[in-house]
Amino acid sequence: MSKFRRRIAVLCAGILTSGSVLVGQAAAAPLFPGGPEIPELPQLPELPGLVLPELPPPPLPEIPQLNLPGVPAQPQVGPANFSAPSISPASGEVVGVAQPIAIRFSAPIDDRGVAERAIEVTTTPKVDGSFYWINNSQVRWKPHEFWPAHTQVTVNAGGSHSSFTIGEAVVAVADNNTKQITVTRNGVVVKTMPTSFGKPGYDTPNGTYIVGEQRRDMYMDSSTYGVPVDAPEGYRTYVEYATRISYSGIFVHAAPWSLADQGHRNVSHGCLNVSTEDGRWFFENVGRGDAVIVQNTAGGVLSGSDGLGDWNR
Repeated sequence: MSKFRRRIAVLCAGILTSGSVLVGQAAAAPLFPGGPEIPELPQLPELPGLVLPELPPPPLPEIPQLNLPGVPAQPQVGPANFSAPSISPASGEVVGVAQPIAIRFSAPIDDRGVAERAIEVTTTPKVDGSFYWINNSQVRWKPHEFWPAHTQVTVNAGGSHSSFTIGEAVVAVADNNTKQITVTRNGVVVKTMPTSFGKPGYDTPNGTYIVGEQRRDMYMDSSTYGVPVDAPEGYRTYVEYATRISYSGIFVHAAPWSLADQGHRNVSHGCLNVSTEDGRWFFENVGRGDAVIVQNTAGGVLSGSDGLGDWNR
């Protein structure tokens, strides 16, 4: 073998020897099946853990209340300082345009403002109104003006709930100048009837009354307001078709004994006397929550604290 060939052979052998050494040193995990192997890297010492302080969640931005046309604003209702009260009118009732909402509590209220904020009154259509207190155990809410006919009303208060409806706008105006009662329904006159108001000394008070209970018949007794039945102005009289319009005892009722006076003279003890036929019509067509407006008498004004005199407050 020539000197040149021997040098090539030695060089190739050196290359093979060197390749064997490299493969031996790299024996670890193959990069892929059948591929070369790489040495495992030494594991780094663990660093001490960093403890980041727990940050409170960022406050949510306050979303302004939108007042869109035709969309009632949502009232802000707070926590109640009372247990479930009674609510009147009750769910499902249909009442007149003068009817207030009455909320009666089982215990006296210490903070009236807190109680008011816990009561939610929503209406369709939107109707503005306000609270007023009868005493610490009863608060009422009524609109600033008579309810619009057919308003839907929902009341939520401390776990109690009521949804009721306003009926047609029935308003009776009793005018002492004409001695007539004129009844309108939705602004249209539907009935006119002669009446006799309270006589001098028993003058029927002016003001807006709210129709309350109705009795097909009953006995009216003067002793209920302090006048004995055997006194000169005492009485105990059977009447028909009696519609109460004040807690103090004023009714619209049939009074056939004063038929000749109705439309001409005032002879009652404060009630509105009408004929039996008109008394029956009134009884059947004017109902709870409807308005009776008395005007032009010498009787002052019905007290706003009467119980059915809320509109005179």
